Amino acid sequence: MIEEIIKMEDLVKVYDTGENEVKALKSINLTIHKGEFISIMGASGSGKSTLMNIIGCLDRPTEGHYYLEGDDVMEKSDNELSAIRNKKIGFVFQSFNLISRTSALKNVELPMVYGRIHVDERRERALELLKNVGLEDRAHHMPNELSGGQKQRVAIARALANKPQIILADEPTGNLDSQSSVEIMEIFAALNRQEGNTVIIVTHERDIAEFTDRIITFKDGHIIKDESTKEVGSC
Repeated sequence: MIEEIIKMEDLVKVYDTGENEVKALKSINLTIHKGEFISIMGASGSGKSTLMNIIGCLDRPTEGHYYLEGDDVMEKSDNELSAIRNKKIGFVFQSFNLISRTSALKNVELPMVYGRIHVDERRERALELLKNVGLEDRAHHMPNELSGGQKQRVAIARALANKPQIILADEPTGNLDSQSSVEIMEIFAALNRQEGNTVIIVTHERDIAEFTDRIITFKDGHIIKDESTKEVGSC
């Protein structure tokens, strides 16, 4: 049996704005298995970004349960959640979130600094990760010397620094041209199929979602579709 890596049961997220309450997620039940390649789709305000923040342990649900590798996230302290984010989840963002005044190599090394990895080991691993995303010749370039696609490759390498099981990417192609978008999605596909990472892409673009094997569509805080791309393609 394929192992469950993420399980949500009757999960609710409510934001209190002071004057009223906004229910961003409404009784979500969702299971993601280890090694899946998934996209989460929906318009702005649909709940997909709220879900991403909860999956990434950046926010907590208001009600219900979120189990990550069998552990109930609701029971974790803030320090424990920080450790989970550093060790188990690699984040990739639309805006890259690179440190502008440091090289590609040092950007990739950064999570390993927080993980207290020895300087020689982290340098070796960072160089290997940059090689894996095709940027070994750009290791000492600053972010402003890189194209958008190259910046996102650095961000992916950084996300992999601490060997996380889960890669969580929020609109990773949103600032890229069509060709760079395809190249980035091919990297995610390779990470999933060759390295076995569970890859979750949050996007509003159908053509990007169709790179993945499963599409979960949100609307008004509900999951309205959960289907394989083969099913989508045959419609």
